[in-house]
Amino acid sequence: MTISLVQWLMLGAILFAIGLIGFLTRRNLILLFLSLELMLAGVAVNAIAFARHHGNYDGHVFVLVILTIAASEAALGLSLVVALNRYRQSLDLNLWQDLGENQRAAETGEMPPSILDEHPVFPKLTPAGLSPLDRPLPQDVSSHQPKA
Repeated sequence: MTISLVQWLMLGAILFAIGLIGFLTRRNLILLFLSLELMLAGVAVNAIAFARHHGNYDGHVFVLVILTIAASEAALGLSLVVALNRYRQSLDLNLWQDLGENQRAAETGEMPPSILDEHPVFPKLTPAGLSPLDRPLPQDVSSHQPKA
């Protein structure tokens, strides 16, 4: 039993539609990224279906590019989700609306307060070796001349 082109296109459209509905209705960042991956999978199924139907394998190469982009997007998205979760302890998108541009500050030209203003503590590195101020200074510079 072979599956026709229309059936493959319907499968791709269903995957894309499920991903689109998930992307538009969810507020969790992880679910948004998963929905985006599902949309990319639907596009990849359609590209392979058209490539096989027309006997041209350019669609397969295009799908490899899509999968590469999806993998890099997933890695970058996961790192952003982890970083944002550490900052706010939540993955709800409503808590992240204050990261956008402040409309009043944009109109008046004022700069909003920075996070550095709230937490002016910077890390201090431990010194390596001795400090130049802790070393004893030679009393007579001429005594350190090499002898001939």
